[in-house]
Amino acid sequence: METINHAWIDISVTLSNGLLVWPGDPELNIHTISSIANGDETNITALSLCAHTGTHVDAPLHYLANGDDITKIPTEKLIGNARVISILHPDAITREELLLHSINKGDRLLFKTKNSDKNWADEPFREDFIALQKDAAELLVEKEIALVGIDYISIAGFQQSTAVHTLLLHAKICIVEGLLLKDIDPGNYEMICLPLKIAGADGSPARVMIRERF
Repeated sequence: METINHAWIDISVTLSNGLLVWPGDPELNIHTISSIANGDETNITALSLCAHTGTHVDAPLHYLANGDDITKIPTEKLIGNARVISILHPDAITREELLLHSINKGDRLLFKTKNSDKNWADEPFREDFIALQKDAAELLVEKEIALVGIDYISIAGFQQSTAVHTLLLHAKICIVEGLLLKDIDPGNYEMICLPLKIAGADGSPARVMIRERF
């Protein structure tokens, strides 16, 4: 009999100095401003980071001038059943491959691609990462899914960022980027994705947990 793991699995990136960021974004800076070891009363850490650092959620405001900020994303879209889909195409997430899977209205889809072959968060940025093609994004819009996630810091390719993001966000599809899926098997899971509640923000770092459905 197959054993089901009921434990929650953290698929979010650990925030640490030197973490991969999108070209042009400010680097993550974690530094100590108060230290007991140095004679201070408390340990206090300060953070400076882009809203799209590490594992994060994109809000519609990221690409839509009048889009909702991160606080307006409905919680029910971020918590619930999800499916990890293994993408076999070596270069992109294509419409043709997605048509091989049964995609339904309200689905939460997490794409495990060749990006997961490496510990991408510790690697230099690569322009040829596996991403969602525009016609594949159009299919997800047609299917009216709730959420899409990917194992790199952008759902969209380096040269198609605006078109793909705009399609998804205009359709109010939640985008979760920067997932760690290397050790995750394809299949059905429960998911909890909680971005920080930052007023006016176009995105936010998030803690994302999954566990096998039973």
